Amino acid sequence: MKQNMSNMKRQYLMVIVLSFIICHLSFSPAVAQSQCGIQNTAFSSGERLTYNLYFNWKFVWFKVGQAYMNTDLTYFEGKKAWRSSLVTGGNKRLDKFFTMRDTLLSYCNPDLSPLYFRKGAREGKRYYVDEMWYSYPNGNCHLKMHAITSSGESLWREATYKQCIYDMMSIFLRARNFDASTMKEGDNITLPISDASHLNTAWLQFRGRETFKVEDTKEKFNCLVFSFFQKENGKSKELIRFFITDDQNHIPVRLDMHLSFGSAKAYLKNYSGVRSAMTSKINK
Repeated sequence: MKQNMSNMKRQYLMVIVLSFIICHLSFSPAVAQSQCGIQNTAFSSGERLTYNLYFNWKFVWFKVGQAYMNTDLTYFEGKKAWRSSLVTGGNKRLDKFFTMRDTLLSYCNPDLSPLYFRKGAREGKRYYVDEMWYSYPNGNCHLKMHAITSSGESLWREATYKQCIYDMMSIFLRARNFDASTMKEGDNITLPISDASHLNTAWLQFRGRETFKVEDTKEKFNCLVFSFFQKENGKSKELIRFFITDDQNHIPVRLDMHLSFGSAKAYLKNYSGVRSAMTSKINK
């Protein structure tokens, strides 16, 4: 029983982390550094977001932890850069079955083109690290990748792509700056995301607009709704459905994860330091 719960929690964590980062995207196929970037209009330095995480087990919802995302304008290798971090952690109730401690870190140029990414994950008794360094030679996107496996093996590889490539954190920052006003229900957006081992292609589908009430805070928001799809056994499968504020901030307020063994949800708990007025919020 505990082993089954551990396997489920591990898969649940992976989906939770992914869901926060790939929520929405305006993808440009250009490859020069300036073209891999985008103008930031969604967030400012000092933004803080907190989420409550829930898991459904046999028709009962359990609160299993929280996630914290911080974004600041700082320096990387002596140049101005955006620093964004996501930390997820389970509570003591979850720790009885499965230890969950993940930290994701990203540095991007002021135009949000990625510079560096690191993920350090402790999941159960496993600990592993993914790292990536970006450069843009001759109008291409070059990745230097380093993985430390759960067995302690250190693996290095490099790859060059003609298209822009993003990691789980940089794509989140970029995606928050998309313009949904031109999107139609059913529109699909390609997602080129890499970790230290694989390049993954998936897509988002715009599902329209809805009003959502956050159960934890009772706040109501007008939201844009997206679904995240991947191919599994030759078939399209919806993994995540999420709701983001229909305003300039584009903050995710709800995420629904459709898992083979159950369901998981994340709800926005607190937010501070947001760049623009939360005009999507419906006042009582």
